[in-house]
Amino acid sequence: MLNKSRRGNVMKMGAGAAQANSEKQAMRAVATATRMAAETGADDAAALKKLAKQAGEAAQLLKLLGNEKRLLVLCFLAARGEMTVGELVGVAKLSQSALSQHLARLRADGLVTFRRTSQTLHYRIADKRALRIIQVLKEIYCGTIK
Repeated sequence: MLNKSRRGNVMKMGAGAAQANSEKQAMRAVATATRMAAETGADDAAALKKLAKQAGEAAQLLKLLGNEKRLLVLCFLAARGEMTVGELVGVAKLSQSALSQHLARLRADGLVTFRRTSQTLHYRIADKRALRIIQVLKEIYCGTIK
């Protein structure tokens, strides 16, 4: 993660500093949600606190889906259920190397999983939240919601 120093020079932040910033943002979000809950009523308080605590997780999921190529791969997997790497290369219009990098990222973040048959890998969506978001995007952008 990059951060600007006082002189405007860009310097790299360590993982600890990035995590500390993330924790500070989460704490601010909880404080804001608590204040908003007090203003809107007790019934909404628990929901707002829960949303504030999970906002970082939601943002991370949306960040992963924010890459056009990864989103496309997930759309194909959502439509077909399971696909091999070779099938994905054919429809996603990516090189096998580029596709492998995207699949590795999706796998590392728990969005997809695979099974192996001999030398063939069969990928499928593992995260039901991601699948639900893909379904909603399909409804919006493929014509069922206007």
